[in-house]
Amino acid sequence: MTAETASVRKPAVLRSTGLIVLTAVLVALVLASITIGSREVGFDDIIAALGGSKEGFDQAAVATRLPRTVLALLAGAALGVSGAVMQGVTRNPLADPGILGVNMGASLAVVSGITFFGLAAATSFVWVAILGAAVTATFVYAIGSLGRGGATPLKLALAGAVTSAALISFVSAIALPRSDLAGGIRSWQIGGVGGAVFDRIWMILPFLLLGFAISLASARGLNSLALGDELAAGLGERVALTRAAAAAGAVILCGAVTAVTGPIGFVGLVVPHVCRLIVGVDHRWLLPYSALGGAVLLTAGDILGRIVARPAEIDVGIITALVGAPFFIYIVRRQKVSAL
Repeated sequence: MTAETASVRKPAVLRSTGLIVLTAVLVALVLASITIGSREVGFDDIIAALGGSKEGFDQAAVATRLPRTVLALLAGAALGVSGAVMQGVTRNPLADPGILGVNMGASLAVVSGITFFGLAAATSFVWVAILGAAVTATFVYAIGSLGRGGATPLKLALAGAVTSAALISFVSAIALPRSDLAGGIRSWQIGGVGGAVFDRIWMILPFLLLGFAISLASARGLNSLALGDELAAGLGERVALTRAAAAAGAVILCGAVTAVTGPIGFVGLVVPHVCRLIVGVDHRWLLPYSALGGAVLLTAGDILGRIVARPAEIDVGIITALVGAPFFIYIVRRQKVSAL
């Protein structure tokens, strides 16, 4: 039974209802994200700020939260889709940009560029982050493919964990001697959407659109890959090209987001698994749902971080780690990874 056939068995009303619910929840979270913070604002302040007014403290707060909310939406959607694609490419239920070390590869590339090459242009951060993410993804997949059985979920997860730990050490070794950079790099490495500005959002938007387009175009190919390489090739799928194209889309999404937000983990792990319960394994449905689900999770996490530590805040990267780590353990136990 193909992934597309399995998806047909999911009632259409369930898929449609889930889409409506996710959209409604996302709209409510957007409004909450704009109104909730160290200073509460009303809808009249939102309207005034949208009209360009920044005369009062409330309007200024709204003007600050608007780009933050937009970045949370885009970053969450990108990480959700990236995780779903990585799981499809590797056929690994544990695949996630954070677990496979792709986020940290992008981080190391940016930190190295700033420290050794004096990178200052925001656009250069994106290109360097995408390059670092691509190199790391290739390295982890190559290491995880060594030995008998090829790239099993266990070997990929272990290769990603070891690589990520090594990259974290490299970043610390590079940043610590530079007192002028260490503070900013340490804060950025936690992962968050605070301090977002529309200039940076416009900068990464073309990369995100390209990554989304490539990923969505790869949906049918990912369905074929789920059947196994031999069967997919027998059905006329160019396996290597499909895997490379889909992986490129995921890497672009992950690298572009990391360049602005820092490494935010577990969104790409949690969201696709939850979405599969609603729409099944057909990537033509799974990817759009993962985009919405990722936006919901990251926006909700950002709001929660502002509420629990008011008047200060907790970066959303910490919130997603607190949610994602237990979920990761649950998936490991459920999949019986030790037996793979």
